[in-house]
Amino acid sequence: MKSLVKLTTVETKLLVREPGAVFALLIPLFILLVFGGAITEGDTVLLPMAVTLAIGMVGLYLLPTTLATYRERGVLRRLSVTPVRPGSLLTVQLLLQLVLTVVAVLLLLVVGVGVLGARSPVPLRFLAAFLLGTAALFSVGLLIAALAPNGRSANGFGVLLFFPLAYLGGLMQPVDHMPDILALAGGYTPLGALRQSLHDVWSGGALGLPPLVTMAVYAAATSLVAARSFRWE
Repeated sequence: MKSLVKLTTVETKLLVREPGAVFALLIPLFILLVFGGAITEGDTVLLPMAVTLAIGMVGLYLLPTTLATYRERGVLRRLSVTPVRPGSLLTVQLLLQLVLTVVAVLLLLVVGVGVLGARSPVPLRFLAAFLLGTAALFSVGLLIAALAPNGRSANGFGVLLFFPLAYLGGLMQPVDHMPDILALAGGYTPLGALRQSLHDVWSGGALGLPPLVTMAVYAAATSLVAARSFRWE
């Protein structure tokens, strides 16, 4: 137990010093503040986009880069001969990345709702969309970490994957400005499904079933492939 507490403390300090963690907190907030001057109580676009961006940056960039770097440096292999098993490190990392995601999203909500005057989301519906979306994007990040040979390639794969998904998911421009075929395809990406679910939340309506099913399928299928593909060294 002491070893696990010490591991968590060390990993927390490393995460706080990680530039990617700062970017995940500040970039979505910066976008919200820059464009938030026109936000209204009935706005259903900007906050869902910012929240989706924050979750996507952690899941597709920070998480896979960290895990692939640990494997590249032999951290996971060395842990296999200590009382702290490699699985413990992965669990701690997932929990810390989840905490970082929660902090980033809470910061956006405080600024968006409390400062800029956006509508508050329905808590339970927001929680459902957030958990499913985070699970889907983290599972994709785990797959990147499983397949990438080192931290640099995981970083590159994450960036290369993030921008097309962000475009298709409606994070770079409103969906109604996109060609119909691309907007339709984007709804079946994890970022697009999450953004649509959050849009439903802020619109005050019921959560649409297709985006929820899409995120659940990504979370289940991709995490299974990642678990079977992951290498400890």
